[in-house]
Order: sequence, then structure tokens, then C-alpha cells
Amino acid sequence: METTYAFWNNKGGTGKTSLAFQSINRYAEQHPKKRILAIDLCPQANLSELMLGGLNNDGSKKLLQRQGLVPRCSIGGYFQLRLPSPYYPPSFNSNDFITKTSLYNYSIPKNIDIVCGDPLLELQANAVNALSNQNIPGTDSWISVIDWLKDFLDQLEDTYDTVFLDCNPSFSLYTQIALASSNRIILPVMADDSSRRAIQNAFSLIYGLKLPSEIYASYMFATKLKNAGRNLPQVHLIVKNRITQYMGEASAYNAVLHAIEHDVDELLKQHPELFTFENAQNGFVSIRDFQTTGVVAFAKGQPFSHVRAGNQSINGHRVQVKQEYLENCKKSLDELTKFL
Repeated sequence: METTYAFWNNKGGTGKTSLAFQSINRYAEQHPKKRILAIDLCPQANLSELMLGGLNNDGSKKLLQRQGLVPRCSIGGYFQLRLPSPYYPPSFNSNDFITKTSLYNYSIPKNIDIVCGDPLLELQANAVNALSNQNIPGTDSWISVIDWLKDFLDQLEDTYDTVFLDCNPSFSLYTQIALASSNRIILPVMADDSSRRAIQNAFSLIYGLKLPSEIYASYMFATKLKNAGRNLPQVHLIVKNRITQYMGEASAYNAVLHAIEHDVDELLKQHPELFTFENAQNGFVSIRDFQTTGVVAFAKGQPFSHVRAGNQSINGHRVQVKQEYLENCKKSLDELTKFL
């Protein structure tokens, strides 16, 4: 595989899943010869519902059908297989857990497959965490569990060119499993001060920067991954999301956005190895608020290329998608996918 991208921020509400959905689809449209795998590692499984048809086209019902198969066709189904065999991969076929999205949603490019999300992840979390902390002579139990997704993807090395991971906002062990299997991280942020703190927290959680005490260092994700001889994922793109549709980077938010850019610029000077870009200007992209266009797209499980301008009914309500706003959404999204 060429690259594995993880959409993640430890702060919720940054539009991570909506960005992932539109970005994955647009990237697939722009690269029709590439085989793409999306993996939904969020227990809410919103990306999966969108890929399978959205609210209006029974995406949730289709997802439940996939989760009802034996073996359970989801990331939770794969983890369920690993729980009795946490430290050594059992005999399994990764394809048993993969869904061909275009068979369920005609709007999705045919070169995208997905490993569906699953609320079962939350139920599995305590067991997975306990297994990773076992003291077993001759076995690094933590790295064995962290490698669950790597074991899964190793089977698919010659099948897919690019993998996209939609991660949970938490830093639970299943999120760490996702991040450890990725090369590049895409961090969505909002124009508010809590997003600035979230960026700082993200670098602390992944890379162990600015810890409140050195006592935490040996327990950190970065320390344990490095001790196992593994590479840390690099921050590839910071997406300033939901910038106002009317004013670009509205002046009321500029101070916060510039503060975030300044923080990243300082980190670049001190830790350039953590980034794929050499200066902050090349690591940021602005995405306008999708507004009504986004509501329609997500209700129908449609990439913007399939959304049509004009009046339409969504959940019994009449809404209007303006052609100008639709084109702005497409243009904004293309700015993001240039970085992929």
C-alpha cells in the first residue's frame, strides 16, 4: 500500500467524519485506477452509514445487515475474532470483513471498499485494554494487540493502494491501533480556542510532547511504539474546517486560527520529523462550512459530485441547494484532496 491516512482529533465535533466521507469519495473519483479501502474505527459508525446510503437510503439498516452476518462483517467482527487469540494471529481471511460499498450505494465510486464500523468496539474496549497490559514472558503484549490492524492489512498488501481510517475522537486502545497502522494523520480543527487546546493535546498523546511529568513518559504511545522499533505516524494536513461560507476565514476567528498556525510552526522548528511538510503554510487547508449542501449530501449518502442543485425533500422538509454553494463545496474539497 502506498499510504494510510488517519482522520483523527481527540476533540469531537470537528467534522472529522463528514470530511473523511467527502475526501475519500473525491480522491477515489480523481484516481479511478487506485483501489481504496476505508476502515471505520469509530463505534458510532457514521462513516459506514454514509457509505451504505445515508439516512434517506437505509444506510443504517444496511449496516445492521452487514453486522448480522457470520462472521460479523465489521471491524468489531474482526476484533471479536482476535480476542481469543490476541498475541498470535489466528487463521482468518480479511476479505470476510470487507464490504463492497457500491453494491449498496450507487453514488459511491466502485474503487472504494469499506470495513464497517461497529458499536461493539465500545464493549470490546475494556477486554482489549486488559489484554494489552498482560505481563507475559517473551511477549510484548501491548505491541501484539496494537498490531491487530497491521495483521489485517498485511493480507491486503497487494489488493489496495490507499487506506483511509476514520478514528474515534478518544485515545482509546482501538484508536491507538488505528494510528499505529497509519503513515499520515489528517487533523481537522475548528476556529475556536478548544481546537487550539485539542491540537496541543493531540501532540501530547501521540508524540509525548509537553507532558505534565516525566513519570508518564514510559507509558506513552510514542515511547512504547518506538521501543518496538515502529515508526510514528506523521501529521500530514491540518484542516481548518467549517470556515464561514460567506466571509472566508472570518475576522472573528482569525486570531484563533493564527494562534493554531503559530503553535504548529513552533513545533515544526523543534520537531520537524513529526510532519510531512516543512513549513506551516504547506500543512494547512481551509474548508468552508458545507451548510445545506452538506445536510443533503449526508442525508442521501452522496459525494458532492452526485448532489444536485435546486429544491428537494429531506426527511419531510423542503430544502434548497444553491448551485453557487454546491460549486464552492466542490472547489473547497478539491483543495483538500490536492494534498492526498
